[in-house]
Amino acid sequence: MTIQLPRFATPQIQQVIAQRSTDAQQDFAQKIPELMELERLILQHSHIVNTHTEILLESAWGNFPLYSLTLGNKNPTAPTLLMTGGMHGIERIGSQVLLAWLQTLLARLQWDSHLQQLLDKIQLVLVPILNPVGMYLNQRANGNGVDLNRNAPIDAEGRVPLLGGGHRLGPFLPWYRGRKRGKMEAENIALEVIMQRQIFNRPFAAVLDLHSGLGMQDRLWFPHAYRKKAIGNIAEYVAMKTLWERSYPNHTYLFEPQSIHYLSHGDLWDYFYYQSRAQQQPYFLPLTLEMGSWLWVKKSPRQLLNMAGLFNPQIQHRHTRVLRRHILLLDFLLAATLNHPHWLPDEKQAGIFRQTANNLWFNGL
Repeated sequence: MTIQLPRFATPQIQQVIAQRSTDAQQDFAQKIPELMELERLILQHSHIVNTHTEILLESAWGNFPLYSLTLGNKNPTAPTLLMTGGMHGIERIGSQVLLAWLQTLLARLQWDSHLQQLLDKIQLVLVPILNPVGMYLNQRANGNGVDLNRNAPIDAEGRVPLLGGGHRLGPFLPWYRGRKRGKMEAENIALEVIMQRQIFNRPFAAVLDLHSGLGMQDRLWFPHAYRKKAIGNIAEYVAMKTLWERSYPNHTYLFEPQSIHYLSHGDLWDYFYYQSRAQQQPYFLPLTLEMGSWLWVKKSPRQLLNMAGLFNPQIQHRHTRVLRRHILLLDFLLAATLNHPHWLPDEKQAGIFRQTANNLWFNGL
């Protein structure tokens, strides 16, 4: 798979679409309807949404654009919320939740003065489909067979699950990291450009990366994935957890570090976190939403008969329920990003929150 890396002044979306043949357009509509929906929303709301074609992936299956969307305040002092989906192509539900929320957001912006005022004060960046070729192929990896979330140049400090923690045996097995000392995949390089351009230069930035995984409960994970020690901003994570639980005491999420379950090589958010620290960004708080897909499989065991059914709800009413289930969380993150000065801990509170984290997760490590 070859790539073209246009600079920031990327071609207009109309040109990207116009270059597709009728057959390609029909093929995309059948195999990757999420991309068609994203392009429809962009075209319909081009007066509100600033869109970049970050990269055009040229493959044997066609040319796939990777879009980023920006709404709100462009001032570099404004706080930023980044939301991403579709890192693993088979986990379509993450992109679908993000697109459903975006559609609601754009509709509300036509009449909701409160939301208009909120977006006047923060920057919202969306990458709804990070791995369009993988989504088209209905596989976890990208078009080169590389797992994008095992591909960053960072190694685990401890034992990782066999294969699942990332390996270099080859793309014929899932969770392949890519070649040692090789460049990151084009999709990850494009995301790194977005991070440098719009995230690391902000005094406060939060991330929500949407996935689905084989669990019985929805989880909000934060780094580290490569080590069991507490992350530098652990006090801020505990403060956010406390804010969420006090605001919505009837929620159903587990809020916890990934490392208490397993370690993995090449985690993108570990990598970007330390890039942020190197640039002395005071607050960069990435989160991963892992939607518990066993909840859907348990109620519809027939989903075990196909790979997509392991990661996505396939009964219509359950699919619709999932699309609305996480709206409150996404809205909360918008509000928490804007109002971060009101909940970030001071020095005394930070010490208490660090001790809380040790008691909850790290046993004094």
